[in-house]
Amino acid sequence: MTLVDAGLSTMARGILRFIDTLGAGPLRRILLTHGHSDHTGAVDRIRRQFPVPVSVHAAEIPYMTGQLPYPRRKSAAVSLAPGVAEPLAEERPGVLARVAGLRPYLTPGHSPGHVSYYHEKDRVLLAGDLFTSRGGRLRRPMAIFTADMDEAIRSAAIVARLRPGRLEISHGGPVTDPAAQIDEYLGAAG
Repeated sequence: MTLVDAGLSTMARGILRFIDTLGAGPLRRILLTHGHSDHTGAVDRIRRQFPVPVSVHAAEIPYMTGQLPYPRRKSAAVSLAPGVAEPLAEERPGVLARVAGLRPYLTPGHSPGHVSYYHEKDRVLLAGDLFTSRGGRLRRPMAIFTADMDEAIRSAAIVARLRPGRLEISHGGPVTDPAAQIDEYLGAAG
């Protein structure tokens, strides 16, 4: 079992309960789309019960460990202690290695090392904060927390490339057949 993102610290109990009710075996790893605190908050509590590895894109580590402030932020802040997360493995330079049936893709913009995870078998893209949604429609990520909106919009083209059947995002409901909306989204954003 793989957990993608760990929510806020207050979500730990619910996440652990959900892992238990799935009955799909013990948790084996936590993958992060990025290092903002609303995606890392429950990591420490979950790892007390399941001491599993945590992986994130290498570009994200100096920001989430407080070595550097996220772009557009005045000061650095620690969302995950140094040494907790390891960088995602690469098959070759610039190509992230598959992890447990998920293919990670670097989709920067919301944060420097933002990653989306594609489950090819089910055609589901776990896109973190690459988008928001409302009523099944793609929307831009939250501007106040997005490091580089133009880069985030360019990264959204991953939907046209992969053509997932379903898009899951962190802030909003799922989007079915997001590729049918991506040209309009990219055009409206440009």
